[in-house]
This record gives sequence, C-alpha cells and structure tokens, in this order.
Amino acid sequence: MKKTKLLVITLLSALGLFGGLVATNYVRQPTTVMAKTAKKAKKTPAWKRPSEKKPYPNLKKHKKVNIRVSIAKQRVYIRSGNTVLYTMKCSTGKKGTPTPKGTFHIQNKGKSFFNASIGGGARYWKSFKGHGTYLFHSVPTGGHGQYLASEGRKLGHRASHGCIRLTVSDAIWFYNHVPTKTKVVIK
Repeated sequence: MKKTKLLVITLLSALGLFGGLVATNYVRQPTTVMAKTAKKAKKTPAWKRPSEKKPYPNLKKHKKVNIRVSIAKQRVYIRSGNTVLYTMKCSTGKKGTPTPKGTFHIQNKGKSFFNASIGGGARYWKSFKGHGTYLFHSVPTGGHGQYLASEGRKLGHRASHGCIRLTVSDAIWFYNHVPTKTKVVIK
C-alpha cells in the first residue's frame, strides 16, 4: 500500500499535477494574509491628502485667478475674481517668524530645498517674495528628504518660519497649476 501511494505521488510530481496542487495552496495563503492586512491598513494622513474632497479647479478655464491667504483662519483660497474655487488648509509663520502681509506675485519655483541652518526643507515650492525667500511649499521634510508627520499635523496652526505650508497633495497641485505672476494677497 505504501509503495502504491509513493508511486502515485511520484507520477503526479513528474506530471506536475502534485506541484500544481501545492502551488494552489501556496497562492491561497498570501491572499488570506493580504485580506487581513487590508483590514488593518490605516487611512492616508490628512497632511498628505487634498484639503477638499472635490477636484482641484482647472485654472485655465477661469479669468482673474488670484490667491488669498488668511493668517487668522490658516487657509489659502484659490479664487477667480472674488469667487473661491478651492480652499486649502495651511500653516503660516509663527509669531516670532511671521508670514509677510501684503500683495505679492508668484515668482519662481523648485522641486525641493534643504536649509542646513534649520535642519529641514520641503518639496514643491513656489516663491511669492524674495525669489526663494518666502514660499508656498509642502509639509516640511527632514535631513533624508522624508516628510515630517509631526509638522504635518500642525497644518491649520501657525508653525512655519514665514513660508506657507500646504498638504503634500495641495503643494503638488499648486506647484503644477498656479501660474507665475499670479497675484497673492496675504492678510
């Protein structure tokens, strides 16, 4: 009897049928593990997501596009004339390092920067004053280019050295779609 079972297993292995059965069992196991992992998956942090659930506006379809920043509300308003198209949560400068108030225009841009004196940087920046001094940019990054979650959680509160911080998604959109020379009013 044992010799018969051994012979059947040997024949099935040779034909690849036994291997197929083993492979089928092997494939099922990772699927179960993946399903359990998916249940434990966390939501993307708010500081990485767009500020609103609606799509970003297509600025090419609007006239008189301008940016309004409210320091009191910690919000950036993308506008067409006086009509708000999109609202972004932001962090402006702390009391000791305030964001300048006034009327400015978008100047230049860059993918990333790092400031050794403060030990941090950011991505997707657009300057509005001083050609690289005061910026709209992403949540800050650390020395290895990683986003700093602790800084991301400060969105909605004064936290910067004078720049205007945005969620990662908002900063990417802002970088790609807000044209140079766009008017910026900060109050």
